Amino acid sequence: MMKKVKVVGAVIRNQQDEFLCALRSPTMSLPNLWEFPGGKIEEGETPEQTLIREIEEELDCEISVQEKVEEVVHEYPNVIVNLLTYESTIINGEPKAKEHAKLEWVSKNDLRSLEWAPADIPTIDKLLSN
Repeated sequence: MMKKVKVVGAVIRNQQDEFLCALRSPTMSLPNLWEFPGGKIEEGETPEQTLIREIEEELDCEISVQEKVEEVVHEYPNVIVNLLTYESTIINGEPKAKEHAKLEWVSKNDLRSLEWAPADIPTIDKLLSN
C-alpha cells in the first residue's frame, strides 16, 4: 500500500500581484522543482494551523490564511500527496529561504516559466484561470 501524506501550500501574493515561489533544494525530495511553500499536516492540526507553523519555520515570517485555492491528489512513484493550497498574506517579516534553495516573487504571467512540482500545477491552472 502506498504511503499517503496530506500537505498544505501557501499562495502568497505581494502588493505588485506577484506570487512567492520556492525552489526545492537539491537535498529535498523532488529536488530543484518549484512549489508553493508549506508542509505536512501534523496530527491534530488544521490545514490553516499547519500553514502558519510551516511558513514560520521555513520562511521566518508570519502569515494570515484566507480561502482555499485548490485541493489536489497527486500520485508520485512512492507516495500519494493530498495538497491543499490557500491564499495567504504576510502580516509580519520578510520571507527568507531557510530550507529552500531560493525564493522568488513571480508575476502571474511568468508562473508557467518555472519547472513546478507536479502536485502544484493544478493550483497554477486555477490562478491563471481567474
